Amino acid sequence: MRNVKYQIQADSIKASSLPGKKFARYFIYLLLLIVAIGQLFPLVWLINYSLVKDGDLFGPDLLIWPRDPQFKNYKVAWVDGKIPQYLLNSIIINVVSVSLTVLFSVTMSYAFVRMQWKMRNIFLTTILLGMMIPLHATLLPNFMSFRAVGIADSYLGLIIPYIGITLPLGTFLMTGFIRSIPVSIEESILIDGGTIFHIIIHAVFPLAKPAVITVIIMTFFTTWNDFIMAATYLASDRYRTLPFAVYNFAGQYASRYAVQFAVMTLVALPSLLLYMALNDQITKGITIGALKG
Repeated sequence: MRNVKYQIQADSIKASSLPGKKFARYFIYLLLLIVAIGQLFPLVWLINYSLVKDGDLFGPDLLIWPRDPQFKNYKVAWVDGKIPQYLLNSIIINVVSVSLTVLFSVTMSYAFVRMQWKMRNIFLTTILLGMMIPLHATLLPNFMSFRAVGIADSYLGLIIPYIGITLPLGTFLMTGFIRSIPVSIEESILIDGGTIFHIIIHAVFPLAKPAVITVIIMTFFTTWNDFIMAATYLASDRYRTLPFAVYNFAGQYASRYAVQFAVMTLVALPSLLLYMALNDQITKGITIGALKG
């Protein structure tokens, strides 16, 4: 009889809590919907303004639905904005920067986690402190150093700082993953006559694939969309990257704003497509790396 009484009380409490749970669930859905709209609206606004005429931008409407979409803005942006040249420079700089960042992150993280040597924790802490240094605080010292050694206006003058600002985060993510790799796998490779390079290639890279992909994508986003460092270290048009294409349509007395929006859309498109294609890998790499770290 007592058990029946307790069961009735439990059912009544559960029934009374259902409306509260539904309200909380709907509130979370509404909050996520608002956040999603806030994240997508700038992209919609960017594409919308890239299809209008320059004179239509100065109206009271937040969004303009053109009756005659100006797709020629993208043609002008591609040709007059020197996008093919800047795109090639961006690809060269990003491929080298991403590749070296991943290589250094994996090898350094393995040395910090698996190898026993003096002051390894001090060096690891020093590298991770790089995440706390403001980017703008490094611009002038780096520029003076690069100009002194003659690499201020070159690919190398932009690749080195890109690696410097992305390596701390890459090392942070990779150390968490490498700690989770069983030591027995590395021991079996050594027993079979393998070396440390075999361990990194055949064990670390395959098992830490989510973290490697996360480092690749986050490094790509950082370097692809950068403008402040490129504007600081690059002076000639020969080495300029894709964000500089907007400059070609900004004059002293007049600017082609609609074409600038088209340029910004073209610049953002590769990052957007890459994120949409590898969204699951990014989420998996960040969450698993944080839990295992």
